Amino acid sequence: MCKIARVAAALIRVLYLVAVAAPVKSLLAVAKVAFSLVNAPCLRYMNQAALGRSCTGTFCGDLLVGAMAHSWRMLVQGLTSLMFFCAHADEYVRPPPSPLVLMAHDKPASHPQQVHISVVGPNHMRISWVTDDRNAPSVVEYGTSPGKYTASATGNHTTYHYFFYKSGAIHHVTIGPLEPVTTYYYRCGRAGDEFSFRTPPATLPIEFVVIGDLGQTGWTASTLSHIGGGDYDMLLLPGDLSYADTQQPLWDSFGRLVQPLASARPWMVTEGNHEMETLPVVEFAPFAAYNARWRMPHEESGSRSNLYYSFDAAGGAAHVVMLGSYAAFGEGSEQHRWLEADLARVDRRRTPWLLVLLHAPWYNTNQAHQGEGERMRLAMERMLYEARVDVVFAGHVHAYERFVSAALLNIDCYIWLVCEVVP
Repeated sequence: MCKIARVAAALIRVLYLVAVAAPVKSLLAVAKVAFSLVNAPCLRYMNQAALGRSCTGTFCGDLLVGAMAHSWRMLVQGLTSLMFFCAHADEYVRPPPSPLVLMAHDKPASHPQQVHISVVGPNHMRISWVTDDRNAPSVVEYGTSPGKYTASATGNHTTYHYFFYKSGAIHHVTIGPLEPVTTYYYRCGRAGDEFSFRTPPATLPIEFVVIGDLGQTGWTASTLSHIGGGDYDMLLLPGDLSYADTQQPLWDSFGRLVQPLASARPWMVTEGNHEMETLPVVEFAPFAAYNARWRMPHEESGSRSNLYYSFDAAGGAAHVVMLGSYAAFGEGSEQHRWLEADLARVDRRRTPWLLVLLHAPWYNTNQAHQGEGERMRLAMERMLYEARVDVVFAGHVHAYERFVSAALLNIDCYIWLVCEVVP
């Protein structure tokens, strides 16, 4: 009989004897110790198996220990689910909706609006903005002193139609190379206000702000005010930006609302369900506004789609993967192949931190959106586990929760955070 079986048998005998006379606190203490003694060998087996190593030195031994370890995993997962189902706590009740905060543009048509920035590679930054004047130049002038621009770069612009709506010119210009932890002053299109941003550090520590399901309500304004009162290096947003929901002028208003923060620190985003903006049956122009307005460095990471990509931070000490909950993700899909290749390129000796963001959570105890991420979990979770992902951030549910991956029972693997801020 293997070691795990002997430990389990001994613990059953001890628990039986103690249960007769011991008080509740003692029983809880014994249960805690018992859980740790059984769980630790199971975790060791899973760690070894994930690394392709033998746990017992023999095929038959590994087969037996593996069966027991996975049986234990399923037992704990089932007990955990039972506790959630049996809990009598009231379901989270969202606060009442807050009125929209609509931001108008009252400056000349050639002046930039909706300015936001995103990192491109180790030392470049993409500057994005909109002008009502569709002939305005896609040029950024920049330097390290206010009003003194020692360099410039030229990019391109695009527009899009959504039924009767036609966007302004959406400009994208990549500038650099840039020095880390340096404040740059810049002007877009040779007109309008001067903006400034600070580049992220090239080494650890680095400070991320993570928000989700932002919208443009009074709650949004409160959240942005809270963020603006702190000091951070980069903002990560796992989907649901403007909540325009086919009302295209709301994309413009959202861009103006977030501009004070999004023009000063890089905003790295991925799509949520509210970015789809498809119509029933015809699926007209999915992600048209999102892809045109919020261009992310997908090509630099080998992705063919703006809906999923990755990038390095802190000089490669952190690798951030932005997955697409609403792009094809099953085995054989482009996203699945891309993720497999992207994770394979990560050298954990050089990159101690591996983060993943996506919109629809794979774990969620809230009644809202139950099971919506399950197919993606089944398709991709094993890859995250084998890559030793440290933490996953998700959105969609509008409630804060933290999980250790219940299916894998390994706290060293990754932790789930479901963390929206706006109802």
